[in-house]
Amino acid sequence: MANGRLAGKVALVTGAASGLGAAMAAKFVAEGARVVLTDLNGAGAERHATTLGDAAAAIAHDVTSPDEWTAALAFAEKTFGGLHILVNNAGIGTGGTVESTSFDDWRHLHAVDLDSVFYGCKLALPLMAASCARDGRHGSILNISSIAGVIASANMAAYNSAKAAVRHLSKSVALHCARQRYNITCNSIHPVFIDTPILDNLVGGIERAEGLAKLGRQIPLGRVGEPDDVAWGAVYLVSDEAKFVTGTELYIDGGISAM
Repeated sequence: MANGRLAGKVALVTGAASGLGAAMAAKFVAEGARVVLTDLNGAGAERHATTLGDAAAAIAHDVTSPDEWTAALAFAEKTFGGLHILVNNAGIGTGGTVESTSFDDWRHLHAVDLDSVFYGCKLALPLMAASCARDGRHGSILNISSIAGVIASANMAAYNSAKAAVRHLSKSVALHCARQRYNITCNSIHPVFIDTPILDNLVGGIERAEGLAKLGRQIPLGRVGEPDDVAWGAVYLVSDEAKFVTGTELYIDGGISAM
């Protein structure tokens, strides 16, 4: 799309085989970007990339591995010539109170939901800064946190911790990029319940439609969100329309944070 909102930009989206990542990748391509889809489920990422055409490519990627981050970034550079947009979306969701959460579950959730964001920001910035300077383009890092990073629950200790840390890490990255004059912004998105596979753990034991309706009753708008609700917010934050927006967060939460 020659006149799309992301025309001429190259993006890398983690966790892009399904859910929010898949929706964001599709919107980015529709708005003119070339997109690398990464996922632990490499075959799933490849299948989705195939549906998006020549502007999309995929690679298997364990976001908890710095070496695999290096490989994914090298793939983006080789395939599309650089990188202007990074979306740290890959994540898992598990419940548990501070007493019931095991040491292994705590470490694993933080490795996927927090450490991976640090790896992505740290390792992508040199390529992004060089690409943006060369092409004269605004770059964007977008970290997908959660409204659970703002509003705590007694039974989500590890998830609350990791997602809150993503929110604050994003601010630190934003200030670093501003100080370095990289022309790269960094922001976070904080969705409430969105109809994606990550909700399966929250509706286990009952029929899924009934579970989604039960979750929706906790939200002022009375329903869970759709992946495109987040994807449209992502398009804005990584577009030049948001080139003066950095170090902040977008709540896509059906009004729950206003309560």
